[in-house]
Amino acid sequence: MINFAVIGSNWITEKFVNATRVDNALSLRAVYSRTLKSAQLFADKFSVSTCYDDLQTLADDDDIKAVYIASPNSLHFEQSMQMLKAGKHVICEKPLASNAAQVEQLFDVAIENGVILFEAYMSAHLPNFKQVKNNLNKISPIRKANIHYCQYSSRYPAYLAGNNPNTFNPQFSNGSIMDIGYYCIAFTVALFGKPKKIQAQAHLLQSGVDGCGTVILDYGDFIVTVDHSKISNSTLDNEIQGENGNLTIKHVALCEKVTLTQQESLDLTLEQNENSMSYEAQFFAKQIIAKQIDEEAMQRAKTTAAVITEIRRLTGVKFPADNK
Repeated sequence: MINFAVIGSNWITEKFVNATRVDNALSLRAVYSRTLKSAQLFADKFSVSTCYDDLQTLADDDDIKAVYIASPNSLHFEQSMQMLKAGKHVICEKPLASNAAQVEQLFDVAIENGVILFEAYMSAHLPNFKQVKNNLNKISPIRKANIHYCQYSSRYPAYLAGNNPNTFNPQFSNGSIMDIGYYCIAFTVALFGKPKKIQAQAHLLQSGVDGCGTVILDYGDFIVTVDHSKISNSTLDNEIQGENGNLTIKHVALCEKVTLTQQESLDLTLEQNENSMSYEAQFFAKQIIAKQIDEEAMQRAKTTAAVITEIRRLTGVKFPADNK
């Protein structure tokens, strides 16, 4: 078993820890949080006794071989870098860093130190995502796709009331494209790779981040239109259209249902583990055991970061982290 620690003690961290228990390749041994009290409260849920409120002490713990990072976006780069340099394998929540340059640096350091760096993008490892990918040839040639994720944020009323939640704060490298918009871009990149051209528009909030936006990714023979929003809702399915049919996908992040439509509709949906993070946890462990960063996953993370960085440039979304 691979002993690991977590940085962060929120709901997503709890979900990841539970995901590691599906095949038991990873074993939780320590918890870091900004305060020992919050670390201990989280650790108690899993009968873990080792808690930290100092990152360097965690980095120096030789018993910990890997770290899962689920802190605010703006902290991903420095925390991942610290753990990689300490010889720890790192799985970090998406987005891996605030911009493409930081992502490139992290992978360089991981390779230099002979450790695994993996962006925790769950969708590409879901059985139903693979159904989409494996059935693209049936509808080819592809001509267009509409990919979206629009979900009214529970924190938006607080923002409108004059508060400053992390969700809409550039200090934390946040906003729509860095949050749920990420799933749309990563999904597209995972299927089609790097686009030839990018166009983007966004509605910027007074805080400086995007509340919603639209992106057009030009792949030469086909166009992908992306709609993302944290200030409005949508119930539409995602769709990939080809000259010989179309694929519809319910929920771009979870791939809950996949349908192939040609002369008639065919349900391609496979049963998936209730904990959607179990597949990425297993894939992370496999890389550690193989002692090799997966090339496809690394390139997907780099390309996704490059596309999102360009989208932010086009829409005028700037973060303090861009100047470091």
